[in-house]
Amino acid sequence: MQSVIPVQKVALANLPTKIHPLLRVSAWLGGPEIWIKRDDLTGCALSGNKVRKLEYLAYDATKKKSDVLITCGGIQSNHARATAAVAAQLGMKCHLVLSGHEEDLPDGNLFLDMLFGAQVAFVEGADLSRLDHAMEEVAQKYKAKGLNPYIVPLGASNALGALGYVETAAEIAMQAGELNVRFDHVVLPCGSAGTLAGLATGFSHLESKTQIWGISVSFEKQWIKDKVSELTQEIKKFFLPQLNTPLENFHVLDSYIGEGYGKTTPQQLKMIHEIASMEGIVLDPVYTGKAFWGLKEEIQRGTFKKGHKVLFLHTGGIFGLFARHYKEMLTSDILRPENSQTNTP
Repeated sequence: MQSVIPVQKVALANLPTKIHPLLRVSAWLGGPEIWIKRDDLTGCALSGNKVRKLEYLAYDATKKKSDVLITCGGIQSNHARATAAVAAQLGMKCHLVLSGHEEDLPDGNLFLDMLFGAQVAFVEGADLSRLDHAMEEVAQKYKAKGLNPYIVPLGASNALGALGYVETAAEIAMQAGELNVRFDHVVLPCGSAGTLAGLATGFSHLESKTQIWGISVSFEKQWIKDKVSELTQEIKKFFLPQLNTPLENFHVLDSYIGEGYGKTTPQQLKMIHEIASMEGIVLDPVYTGKAFWGLKEEIQRGTFKKGHKVLFLHTGGIFGLFARHYKEMLTSDILRPENSQTNTP
């Protein structure tokens, strides 16, 4: 597939990722026809949506002869893990600034961060501005040693990174044509808004009527809408001057954040178990599980109706499922034999 983006990248992901229907889940929910885009299969260490964005940033880093990648995120950040893996593949150092405290026995994504050789700095109770400041401090220390660091923003969500999902929109459109299906809606988890901005931009660029729905896992609706507006204006300025802005094809739902980023519920974990049992699809508690819960609830509210075709973007995150606290919740509340009945249709 010829790229719609006039920018070079490092080829890191296994693309295109497949699209297929979720027949049993669709019947179980009793609403629209649900399909899934398997961006959890972009690779193993690089599993998930982050690698599509990192392909562009990694090329920029190599072009600038950088030798250290610095980024930030939560303790179980998929983006931090993917950045550490990219650095290892490209022969670079990696330094992660993570919000939280050091753990005696790292697990999930944090374990993989360290396995990939990343240096990790922990900043307790950090907000975005503190994380950005901490990354700048780390970069200055590397510069003092004669190295050339490259800061990757949270979620790789700047205009350059968002190009990964501008391109994905064209990939989805091509696959939809091959499958003879037209998607009314694309639904995805939304964290730092880069994936949402890229998809909304890409579908708008294609003059598609498909509506894009970001289900927030962390930030309030207005923050996300402002971030999407900022990113799309930058994409228009630097890469796609013919883009019509502001975009009118995306929606943000922030009703499913719950108690906050990384916080799940027994009901959501039960749903993750049910979907895994029905379809062999593994969702994670931080991103895809929370977003699919939102999709399920919105179907019940009538937002997505019978006759609609909805594409759910699986953005990866399986490693986060193995974090100790999620594993303990699943095992004690759901997976023990006396509680293991699944709600199959």
